[in-house]
Amino acid sequence: MQLLGAPIIKVTLLGTGTPLPLLERFGPSILVQAGGASFVFDTGRGCLQRMKQLNFPYDSLTAVFFTHLHSDHLVGLPDLWLTGWLTTRCEAPLRVFGPKGTKNMTDHLQAAYVFDIKMRVQDDHAPKTGGKLETKEIQEGVVFEQNGVKVTGFLVDHYPIVPAFGYKIEYRGHSVVVSGDTRYSDNLIKYAKGTDLLIHEVAVAPDTMSSKDSKYHILAHHITPEQASKVFNAVKPKLAVYSHIVRLYDRTNEELLQRTKNAYTGPLVLGEDLMSFSVNETVAVKAWVKK
Repeated sequence: MQLLGAPIIKVTLLGTGTPLPLLERFGPSILVQAGGASFVFDTGRGCLQRMKQLNFPYDSLTAVFFTHLHSDHLVGLPDLWLTGWLTTRCEAPLRVFGPKGTKNMTDHLQAAYVFDIKMRVQDDHAPKTGGKLETKEIQEGVVFEQNGVKVTGFLVDHYPIVPAFGYKIEYRGHSVVVSGDTRYSDNLIKYAKGTDLLIHEVAVAPDTMSSKDSKYHILAHHITPEQASKVFNAVKPKLAVYSHIVRLYDRTNEELLQRTKNAYTGPLVLGEDLMSFSVNETVAVKAWVKK
């Protein structure tokens, strides 16, 4: 039963940044809570610290989903898994979902940390099962369904990184879509149409940037504000949010928003770390206030 005033789906941006080691924008990571389940999509740098700031305990986490295997989306996993296990005494393995190659990564992580895991069990008496990673590689389609909560993975265009996924989380007639890293994607539009909340990556660069520029390959792997506006116009979300914000050559947030709004007049928010969204019949936004 939904409590009066409680969100049907709650989303918190744990990290809205890029590979750059910025203190104000940690690595890409998003916490989604619905129907008693709690998911983290990507585990960028500092995701566990952000969870601590929220007082969200590791042992309340249902699963981790990876959009793709770039390091900035993965680097927080060992900390989340091992420190979370140690500090909460979690007894359940961490469930991990991701594209082809994810199991190879998690198998090698468990091998890399075999000494630490052994000592945590023997010396700290941590529950042995909690030190394991339980991994499932996904294909496009429903990848998780439980108690009315459904998670669907869909392919996006982050070429040459193949496969790369976005995710749609549905519960009680409402939905949230996480784009992952992608250029303009018709498939994303197909899966995201009519969603309540669309969290989309973006890259902003000077209009004069040419293909000869040393940073052009970065822009070429991501979506521009002008392309994002086309996606938003097609999807028509109740709210569009930018995260994983790539700003090349010191482009400003103001320019990013203005270039989007030149062709898109719907609700749009520039995501910040620890900003949260409550999805009901409307979508409410709450900025983080340090306590």
